[in-house]
Amino acid sequence: MSSANAFYPIGTPGVPWGEAEKAEWLARQVRHRSYAEDVLARVDALRQRFDVEQYGQLDYAGERYPLYAIRNRGWRDGLPTVLVTGGVHGYETSGVHGALQFVERHGGDYEGRANLLVVPCVSPWAYERIHRWNMHAIDPNRSFRENSPAGESAALLQLVAPLRGRFVLHIDLHETTDSDESEFRPALAARDGKPFEPGEIPDGFYLVDDSENPQPAFQQAVIAAVEPVTHIAPADANGQIIGSEVVAPGVIRYPLQALGLCAGITGARYTTTTEVYPDSPRATPQQCNDAQVAAVRAAIGFALAHPAG
Repeated sequence: MSSANAFYPIGTPGVPWGEAEKAEWLARQVRHRSYAEDVLARVDALRQRFDVEQYGQLDYAGERYPLYAIRNRGWRDGLPTVLVTGGVHGYETSGVHGALQFVERHGGDYEGRANLLVVPCVSPWAYERIHRWNMHAIDPNRSFRENSPAGESAALLQLVAPLRGRFVLHIDLHETTDSDESEFRPALAARDGKPFEPGEIPDGFYLVDDSENPQPAFQQAVIAAVEPVTHIAPADANGQIIGSEVVAPGVIRYPLQALGLCAGITGARYTTTTEVYPDSPRATPQQCNDAQVAAVRAAIGFALAHPAG
């Protein structure tokens, strides 16, 4: 197909959306699940063992979404600091639930060894609507930059800013889903007035390294830890995953900061974005959560064993 209009019902082919098209898009969004029940209740249950802080709030058309971060206790300036983020894209479910599962089961393991900061759901409005964008049709994961147009991104940047220079690791938990190809990429093309060019969804788990700061041994340690939990995505016929060269099994690279991606916000030596494939017939929702947890634990283990020189 030559245009996004063949796939997406909003807008005129070749013409970027204006306010009317964005309003039409917003009117189509439906709440499917509850941030309060699925996320905030689990965060509240962690307060006895961890420090929970509200770092911001989104106010969307009268709906208020408090934003929370979880810290392990016993923070010390001399310890390496680790950031785990999930739900930057709200529809990527295992990013949120994997982050929470990690804290619930393993968050206490690092007390006295690392300062652990976990933000399990960066984009709660999108989590409820199982969407990639926020209510303004903005992708938070292309918006981590100064004067960000996305409230989700701006709030996280403000949380992280005082700690820049202290992070040894940032792992950002994501999914690549079939709906990327059926809904979200066509919507992006329509929004921006560009033609939609069909792609291929990889079947399996993969990582996105930073092309400006590649850490191949670190990435491979994470892949090795995840492989017993869920299968690793193979390269396609062109030696690529989602249009990027596969530089090692299950690893591609992006310029994280230049693209405004979440994994580029800390300046940490070790950074990665996980990509779980929840639509595979070979993976259950629990396997997806477990894969995220395995990735986080392996990433922290490697970073603590190989501190910056």
